[in-house]
Amino acid sequence: MMISYSSPAKLKTKPIIYENVIVASGSFTLEQLKELSAKRKAIEDFINENSFIPEAIAREMSGGLTSRCEQDIQKVESYLPLLENLVRHIDLNQGHVQVKRWISELKIRWCSGLIQPPIFQGPKFYQINDVRFELVMTLFVYAALLRERALEILPSDLVQSANLFRKAAGVYVYVNELVSIALWTGEMPPEATPTVSSIMSLICVADAQAVTARKGEEKSNTGGLLAKLHCGVKETLVEAIGIFQNSTEVCKDISPRFLDFMWSCRILHEMLSCKYFVEGLKSDGKVGPAIGYLRWSIANAKKSQPREDSSKLVCKQVIDELILLLQKYEHENSFVWHAKVPDNDELPSPEAVRIVSHVPYEPQRWERELVFKL
Repeated sequence: MMISYSSPAKLKTKPIIYENVIVASGSFTLEQLKELSAKRKAIEDFINENSFIPEAIAREMSGGLTSRCEQDIQKVESYLPLLENLVRHIDLNQGHVQVKRWISELKIRWCSGLIQPPIFQGPKFYQINDVRFELVMTLFVYAALLRERALEILPSDLVQSANLFRKAAGVYVYVNELVSIALWTGEMPPEATPTVSSIMSLICVADAQAVTARKGEEKSNTGGLLAKLHCGVKETLVEAIGIFQNSTEVCKDISPRFLDFMWSCRILHEMLSCKYFVEGLKSDGKVGPAIGYLRWSIANAKKSQPREDSSKLVCKQVIDELILLLQKYEHENSFVWHAKVPDNDELPSPEAVRIVSHVPYEPQRWERELVFKL
């Protein structure tokens, strides 16, 4: 049971044709620039929703991949090594005025998927004259696609889904490293800030642990372990929410839906932790504390309802389960146990464990020599 949020993948970009701006010295470099442009164009098409390739042809072009998300991931993965190589060669020649002029003329422009544009206005594009900006934004798209694919296969392959979430988290950590050392000035999209990459990495780690907990549910693990896992997910999301709330300048333009998504997930996993925690309490004969913790959790969840209808439905389903469980325990207690229900400040609480970490991203670079006419 998870709440989805696809906006991080909804970026837009303006076209880039490398060979029209960067002057190559020799046919080999020219061909490399043309290949970069072609692979960049493939990404532009799906990002900007300009691609109208029939499903059968798209499947054949991708080597038999049936998922559009997988096809898009493949396109990004074929572009990134070439882009990393270009970044390296630009760095080697960064002292030349000509190179700085080329980068400016490339007009690398992206808009955010997290900012909700004003009504009747189109998306706001940000331009930063640095090829690392192109690398950062492409990597952000890559991580977002990995996360979407993890959600796509979640019902059928929990292990692979968790691995993809961890892989996405690792890409966001790498993005964080890149933007933390960038010397960019002026306005930039939230995706190009350490704040948002940190938050997205934590969200993906939380997603991966949530899937791990779900796998534990299938294996009928003990309620105590499942309570700790879900509580760990909640704590990871609390950390992400804290970063968001302490970064008002960076996050001021981000759609409220993003914060609502994190709050909704936090509430959901707090309730799931409660469910397994009270089952463990009751099995240990602690009926009074179990009833008290259920009452507290239900009241707390009702005060913090999500705004999005889809999130409300998911949370309502769990609240209804907890209400039924509370009614059952209270009925049994009135007839059998007669246990005292402690006050809220005397209630036990589940311990949080965080056992999932990101998979470090290892950038791939095609070591091809690029010679520019300087």
